[in-house]
Amino acid sequence: MKKQRKLFCEISPLTYAISEKKCILVRKMKNLLTARHFAKTKSEEPLPFCIYKHNSLIRRRLGNVDMQLQENKAVNLGIAAPKLNKILIRPGETFSFWHLVGNTTEKAGYKAGLTIEKNHTAQGIGGGMCQMTNLIHWMVLHSDLDIVEHHHHDRFDLFPDFKRVIPFGTGTSIMYNYLDYRFKNNTKRTYQLIIYTTDEYLCGELRANHRQRYKYRIVAENEFFSRENGEVFRNGEVYRIRIDRRTGKQVDKTLIRRNHAKPCYDTSGLEIVDLDGAPAAENSGGNAE
Repeated sequence: MKKQRKLFCEISPLTYAISEKKCILVRKMKNLLTARHFAKTKSEEPLPFCIYKHNSLIRRRLGNVDMQLQENKAVNLGIAAPKLNKILIRPGETFSFWHLVGNTTEKAGYKAGLTIEKNHTAQGIGGGMCQMTNLIHWMVLHSDLDIVEHHHHDRFDLFPDFKRVIPFGTGTSIMYNYLDYRFKNNTKRTYQLIIYTTDEYLCGELRANHRQRYKYRIVAENEFFSRENGEVFRNGEVYRIRIDRRTGKQVDKTLIRRNHAKPCYDTSGLEIVDLDGAPAAENSGGNAE
């Protein structure tokens, strides 16, 4: 079997750093052409209508991850949140996470937090920003806004569920300054993000100057763990349901994500559907929220 040729960025840490710098430069050049359309204006007065709100627990126990990284993440989120808080996204404007937050450097006060590299955890200065974009993405999914750039940690389920309140597969992956999270306001309304931290939670509200005609529900269906060719996978589908606010009737239902991810943790306590045809070895009641 012919050995697969490595990408340039995979040859060594040096080539990875070169590739990273190249991607950042390309992104900066593209931003020069589009920066005038980025959301950058704030309003101290909250817009009158709350479209959706959500609080995200900051210190979650994620497998065997050092809790000090969670403490550092709390610091990092506290630095970034004011840069996004009260930002207006007016008609025709695009929200860019990195355009507003900037580089999360040690000089700016950021600490080493949890990061994700392919199928394993790592740490880096400014780690934990994914939780911020996860929160924003979850709120945007409940609005008429259009997501124009979204990356996610694909193919791997890194941590067992711990107090999960939103469907698996609705997260985000970002990296300064070439993996961004962006959405565009193609409506006639003005939207506003309210983002702040408390001792326990990262808190968010998506507000607007007028009500939306539709409201949205995000639901997970057909969730199960399977064994395929001796390996375990997490499966499921995530749907976005649009509901007419005046009538309460469902307008449509759209598949937004199909999950088939390999768990990177012990699955011995989970109920597993064996697709290999042999009896399942594990069978103890499924996943905890």
